[in-house]
Amino acid sequence: MSLALPQPQTPAAVREMASARLGGPVRLFRAPGRVNLIGEHTDYNLGFVLPAAIDRYTYAAARPRAGRELRMSSAQFPETFTLSLDRLQPIRGWGNYLAGVADGLQAQGLSLQGADLFVTSEVPHGAGLSSSAALEISTGLALAALSGAPFDPLHLVRAGQHAEHAFAGTQSGVMDQFISTFARAGHALRLDCRNLEWELVALPAGCALVVCNTGVKHELAGSEYNQRRKECEIGVDLLRRDRPEIASLRDVTLAELNAHQSELTPVVFRRCRHIVTENQRVQDAVRAFHEGNFARLHRLFAASHASMRDDYEISCRELDLMVAAAEAAPGFLAGRMTGGGFGGCTVNLVRPNLVDSFRSATAQAYAQASGLEAEIIATPAAAGCEELR
Repeated sequence: MSLALPQPQTPAAVREMASARLGGPVRLFRAPGRVNLIGEHTDYNLGFVLPAAIDRYTYAAARPRAGRELRMSSAQFPETFTLSLDRLQPIRGWGNYLAGVADGLQAQGLSLQGADLFVTSEVPHGAGLSSSAALEISTGLALAALSGAPFDPLHLVRAGQHAEHAFAGTQSGVMDQFISTFARAGHALRLDCRNLEWELVALPAGCALVVCNTGVKHELAGSEYNQRRKECEIGVDLLRRDRPEIASLRDVTLAELNAHQSELTPVVFRRCRHIVTENQRVQDAVRAFHEGNFARLHRLFAASHASMRDDYEISCRELDLMVAAAEAAPGFLAGRMTGGGFGGCTVNLVRPNLVDSFRSATAQAYAQASGLEAEIIATPAAAGCEELR
């Protein structure tokens, strides 16, 4: 499946387009996509992650309407949806995420009102940049704000995860919705997915974030995601026989896992090993960012990618080729695949003065190796969701 990175839009242009579509003045909200620097598939194992928001957004324009109906349209998709806030249930299409968010907000006690919504997005579907969370948080913020009632930003996070679990059928963790809500400009965010404690991690001045889009997404991604979660749960169940207090792979050390290797199937052991070692890599990477230690970050990112390729088996030929192309390019500091896997994007740390040279060399090498055209963007670490006044 081919995918592309849409061009950024100005808020003024979005507001004008939305006002024309909805027939009057609108309130405008947005939420960013994200790139995960390190900590892949650890979130639903209640571990540690280190994401940052990118300057690609999903915009949600909204107008209140009388009654209990939500009417939704999109610039990217032809389908329109009309939903009753009194009878929310899973539906087909992109509106399913909004239905799930509305249901999740109401389940937390927010009293929502009818609304007309128009959505447009710069975050590509299927690229591993969390387009679904950006949609959930932007529309959730719009609905919560229109209600006029006070709300906690964590309401948005929980409603977004509810949409994934109960409506989309993806048993995801909380990372994507959390970073789309709480991100701060210039920073990554280290999140403990067990207790939701978090800290901002400033990105050193000596590196820029560069996202390399492979241009492909293999269709097995969705089913394999839930399968990986199941395999981790099997590992926890077996390890818990010896130590009942284990609640997730977060509670398991590598030495302990190795000691029980014979009790696990080879596949389950490898899945667990990725999670256990990836959690440690996140902690080590936070220290390396604080120290500006790019040599250590290079090793950690490389080890993370190798673990995802060999132990978790979520990489693919195109991602491996993109990582190799980037490693040989001028200005490269560290890089790895990012997101759920089986295609999408890689994330790279690049010397700021060599970003243009890096982009050119990486794109040329990837095209020669894969026959595909890469889309490569430099992005600041952006801020989280907001209403645009």
